[in-house]
Amino acid sequence: MSAYAAAIRRPPRTLTEVEQALLLKVTGEHREGFRDHVILAVALGTGLREHEISALDVGDVLHDDGRVRRRVALRVFKRATDDPAPQEVFLPDSVWYKLGKFVAWKKGRGESLEPGAPLFVSRRGERIATRTLRHLFRVWQQRAGFDRLFSFHSLRHSSLTNAYRSTRDIRLVQRLARHKSVDTTTVYAAPSDEDILRAVRDLPC
Repeated sequence: MSAYAAAIRRPPRTLTEVEQALLLKVTGEHREGFRDHVILAVALGTGLREHEISALDVGDVLHDDGRVRRRVALRVFKRATDDPAPQEVFLPDSVWYKLGKFVAWKKGRGESLEPGAPLFVSRRGERIATRTLRHLFRVWQQRAGFDRLFSFHSLRHSSLTNAYRSTRDIRLVQRLARHKSVDTTTVYAAPSDEDILRAVRDLPC
């Protein structure tokens, strides 16, 4: 491999807007898929990593009076130093609304809403594992009829790429990504799968 080729950073794999919409549509149509629908909405809306989603507690997203928070302070996150700065994410309106519905859904199922209880639980009532997140994402991709399958981390890539495409502000995306260096964030400024799809649609043939 040439030095030039080795120096080129591959753009992250991302879901197109159609794939994102289809994934949320398919999960939202199934009663038993509501938990998974909310998980995927959180991943796409916040760019949280799988271990950060798994670690969320009820108290992280709910105020003491039961209202859903607009910003979530993370207790568990990827650490670049031994003494990292506090990290938090802002919830888009759609995710904020869905979490409110999800809390009511949990209550109806008899799941604990104590502050220290896990937000997302398995069928056994235990904190959902990261391997379960990866499995459910694969299952729903297959049900949605995806031509290719993505890793769970592609949801984070898709979220941050969406933010850059919407704002064209790399510093803003750096904050959303919670990257220490903007150099790490610049990968999201590369043409995405969605950008390529839009370009080829208009090619003469």
